[in-house]
Amino acid sequence: MVSLDDAVIAVLKTFGHTFEIYVDPDLALRYKEGEKVGLKDVLAVEDVFKDAKAGDRASEESLKKVFNSSDVAVIADAILKKGELHLTTEQKRLMLEARRKQIIAIIARNAINPQTKTPHPPARIESAMEEAKVHVTLDRSANEQVEKIVKALQPLIPIRFEKVQVAIKIPAAHSARLHGVIREYGEVKKEEWVGGEQYCLVEIPGGSQDELYDKLNSLTHGEVKTKLVK
Repeated sequence: MVSLDDAVIAVLKTFGHTFEIYVDPDLALRYKEGEKVGLKDVLAVEDVFKDAKAGDRASEESLKKVFNSSDVAVIADAILKKGELHLTTEQKRLMLEARRKQIIAIIARNAINPQTKTPHPPARIESAMEEAKVHVTLDRSANEQVEKIVKALQPLIPIRFEKVQVAIKIPAAHSARLHGVIREYGEVKKEEWVGGEQYCLVEIPGGSQDELYDKLNSLTHGEVKTKLVK
């Protein structure tokens, strides 16, 4: 639970009433976007106010009239989903920067240069975003903004979301260890054993190639073999 010093106020004005709650700004935003975040973690105080700064609590009568409930969890859920977050300028700046980095990470993991079939480094994506003057907002989740931003980048760099298939040859000694790792990155399309070695064909987001290769090589001390199929 966030402290009051770090909390912000979420406000819902409806049916002539104002309802306010103290919340963790980051968790509240994630909750609004549909992430699985516990309300007890979001709330700084388990109370509903009509004027939070004055410490003036909302009456039980007004709560039941508007929400048909006096349960703080029910009311907080409605305020977070339908209301507004009152963020400071600095909080907005920090959260926008975090959202921007989240978008860059999503694009870097899923997009490739279709001409070379290789990933774009995050720094190149960030530079292109700056050149394209893309607008990042807190009103929509990172995933909801990615498609529009990729389209804005396409006149500047060759980029598109694409999956690729990678063939992997694994020595028997490392097979059990890599079984779950490979499936974390994508879908295994084919799997067979030949001469004591395991062969896998896995389909992964194009941008995650280098990350997968580094992971496999780290776990096997370079004994695994990989080849980009398509």
